[in-house]
Amino acid sequence: MSDLGELSFFLGMEFMRRGDGIVMHQQKYIGELLEKFEMESCNPLSNPSETNTKIDECSDEEKVDPTVFRQIVGSLRYVCNNRPDICYAVSVISRFMHDPRKSHMIAAKRILIYLKGTLEIGLLFPIGTNSAGSTLIGYSDSDWCGDITDRRSTSGYVFKFNNAAISWCTKKQAVTALSSCEAESKHIATRFHFIRQQVTNGMIEVQYCPTEVQLADGFTKAVKLDRFEFLRRSLGLVVCNSSMN
Repeated sequence: MSDLGELSFFLGMEFMRRGDGIVMHQQKYIGELLEKFEMESCNPLSNPSETNTKIDECSDEEKVDPTVFRQIVGSLRYVCNNRPDICYAVSVISRFMHDPRKSHMIAAKRILIYLKGTLEIGLLFPIGTNSAGSTLIGYSDSDWCGDITDRRSTSGYVFKFNNAAISWCTKKQAVTALSSCEAESKHIATRFHFIRQQVTNGMIEVQYCPTEVQLADGFTKAVKLDRFEFLRRSLGLVVCNSSMN
């Protein structure tokens, strides 16, 4: 074992210390992706996915190179390791890797264009803890029959510790829910019976979360720009070179 000094780079992840904590980002990796897929000269966009637009199989559209599409999707999935703001958009395009069409490629490149305009954004891990911040808090949400192809719902969650996002996920459910209650998965899976038991034991506290403060909202659907920017800030994504001393 050897001491290589203060951590600054690891497996494509970059780390920068500043007054209020440590920021994990992937500026170098994203820059390499933009160059690889010839997107370095594009004009940035403010949102990784279009609001109120659903992508389906698009079987009537022209096909695109599946190898290139899968390379883009695979690369973006790695960027999701510290960029929860693109998690939903990447999840959507991942559903069409078996037969990508023109609309799917456009949606994938839109995410790259968004990343170009947000190269300096990273995930902040704040310094210090307090009685409120040191609590593990999870947000869970789902849409209802949001997929226009098979009408399956999309679930999303994010966990925060010390006001920093540490785990997040967007996933299309395996079955079609017949009601919004089933879409929330509160009574149909064994693991939720376990959670109910932990609530009874006082180990977990479950609270209703209004939409306006539901941080998992952006993991289940594309939201409007002002809402998207609020959720991005709330997840702890900041501009690397700014400081809150």
